[in-house]
Amino acid sequence: MKSTGIVRKVDEVGRIVLPIELRCILGIDNRDSVEIFTEDDKIILKKYQPACVFCGSTKNVSVFKNKQVCARCIKDLSKLGENT
Repeated sequence: MKSTGIVRKVDEVGRIVLPIELRCILGIDNRDSVEIFTEDDKIILKKYQPACVFCGSTKNVSVFKNKQVCARCIKDLSKLGENT
């Protein structure tokens, strides 16, 4: 893990501000979703990218019945339906 040297205080409702320099480097825009992970005593923030529930791809992802599914898996699933 790489230290940025940036320190921020948590406000009274638990928020912190991500500096614009970090947001630009990581491609995080206003209103983007950020995923939160923990590892031991660390909090890890990552720009959220929806991924296919079957293959994990983040390309050409659509929502089907509240699940993220990529175009390739949709095609594969439609082939299964043709074979039954």
